Amino acid sequence: MSYDLSLLGWTELLAGGLPADTVPARVSRVDRGAAEVIAADGQHHVKYSARVRRASAADPVALPCVGDWVAIRWLPEGRYEVDEVLPRSTAFVRGGVSRDSVGGLSGDGQGQVLAANVDLVFVAEPSMHSTDFADLGRIERLVALAWESGGTPVVLITKSDLFEKGLDDLLDDVRAAAPGVAVHAVSSLHGDGVELVGEYLGGSRTAVILGPSGAGKSTLVNALAGGTVMDTQQVRAADGRGRHTTVHRELIPLPGGGLIIDTPGIRRIGLYDMAEGVELVFSDIEALAELCRFGDCGHTGEPGCAVLEALESGRLPERRLVSWRKLQREAQWMASRTDARLRKEQQNKWKIIHKEMRRSGRNRP
Repeated sequence: MSYDLSLLGWTELLAGGLPADTVPARVSRVDRGAAEVIAADGQHHVKYSARVRRASAADPVALPCVGDWVAIRWLPEGRYEVDEVLPRSTAFVRGGVSRDSVGGLSGDGQGQVLAANVDLVFVAEPSMHSTDFADLGRIERLVALAWESGGTPVVLITKSDLFEKGLDDLLDDVRAAAPGVAVHAVSSLHGDGVELVGEYLGGSRTAVILGPSGAGKSTLVNALAGGTVMDTQQVRAADGRGRHTTVHRELIPLPGGGLIIDTPGIRRIGLYDMAEGVELVFSDIEALAELCRFGDCGHTGEPGCAVLEALESGRLPERRLVSWRKLQREAQWMASRTDARLRKEQQNKWKIIHKEMRRSGRNRP
């Protein structure tokens, strides 16, 4: 089967950076040390070259990911190999997150690219929870990541058919949590809002859909594709939580045009170099901060603090201020961890250089 790569997003700009004796392909799925790619002459399972492996060992962000454009080279033994990852127009990166010794979250300064060359980021949040109608904090976090990626976020409140009343109020709350971002209610089973979502994906535009397990991401992908391309499972009745059905990220071309990347449910989402994304999500608080009496106001009790005045008057919800402070601290922490890792790598590099210089000096006649 042959493919028109222009319908997958291939451009003349990308063609200008293609190495000699290679052909372009787009990564549709990644496995350990290999990838599934779509090239003009069909789909291929390809392994990584030594150069790609070395680059990704030094920096995990350089590892090929779903949505990447790669240069593949034909080898004498009769197979393709990924020779190089081509420059990304956008990259959806989350920070490395792990549990520390006291059960809290800590960042390791290592980023992980979830998807690349994405035009749109659909943030899927189910409208029904066992304890809440929507997790506004999670929406804020995912929208911050979306803005930072270079893609345009769109929030989708899924399973709207299960919400008996107050849907308009819920949508208003979500719009307040994501200023300037389009918010839509969607029921994939009934088809409500699906056509509207599809209109975002005209031509060769690529979207990634993110959200927790049980948010209906795969069901929405199937609705957009007009058939079953991703397995789905029902939410557990006992606690309302979803089960991981999608266990990998996959790029899916849609029959009506455009491409969509389905992703596994994300339990923990660490920030990675997210200062600008956080500022955009909390543009309302950033605007208030500009009105504070002191330029270095910490919004903790200083006189003339416009942020605290808005909080006291009820114009600014306390939940939103708490979320803003939390994401700011986490973004600063991840930035410091990343800087520390880069300094360590630079120190190790110079240690190797000095060691080689001393060895060369001893070997001189």
